[in-house]
Amino acid sequence: MSTLIQTEIPTTTQSSSETTPQKKIWTDAEFMALSDDGHRYEIVNGELIDMGNSGAKHGYVAIVLSSALFAVVLSQKLGAMFDSSTAFKMKNGNKRSPDISFVSKERLQGLEELPDGFLDGAPELAIEILSPGNTVEEIHDKLVEYFENGTRLAWVVHPTEQYILVYRSAKEPERLLKSSDSLDGEDIVPNFSLPVAELFQKLAF
Repeated sequence: MSTLIQTEIPTTTQSSSETTPQKKIWTDAEFMALSDDGHRYEIVNGELIDMGNSGAKHGYVAIVLSSALFAVVLSQKLGAMFDSSTAFKMKNGNKRSPDISFVSKERLQGLEELPDGFLDGAPELAIEILSPGNTVEEIHDKLVEYFENGTRLAWVVHPTEQYILVYRSAKEPERLLKSSDSLDGEDIVPNFSLPVAELFQKLAF
């Protein structure tokens, strides 16, 4: 569950007893330094948002899905993948961190190595894995920003209800995939296919 961190700096008005809150402007260096405290943050509309910690089911689904994707991306040299600690700079100044991200080699042309800082724009494939604290509005706002900043495909995974929503725009999902279906990388991650059921298997050891 995300939590707003109060980062307003009071400034004095004409009356010494009155103050007007002023939002802190976070530099890239300041924002990156926050990662040292073990929390995961986003910057949304000038506010620092603590994204909190995820449960075991969320983490397991993230590992299974990212591992399957990485195997295809690596074998075909399609681009680079990133985890949930990676923030992307949106055009409006927000810094968003999908749970799993893929950026194509075409987007990375001209780079000999990845920067220590942030990549501009959203990843072509953005994946959000829902936690109990996520709200519909929160996920919708993320999808809108992703697609406005270069995302071409988004998956919203619901571990508890065991389904995946596939988006090609932020307006509405294009498909709802259940355990009997397969997840397809389409033209974004060619030749990627994964039975949805593999993400939601019960432990067998």
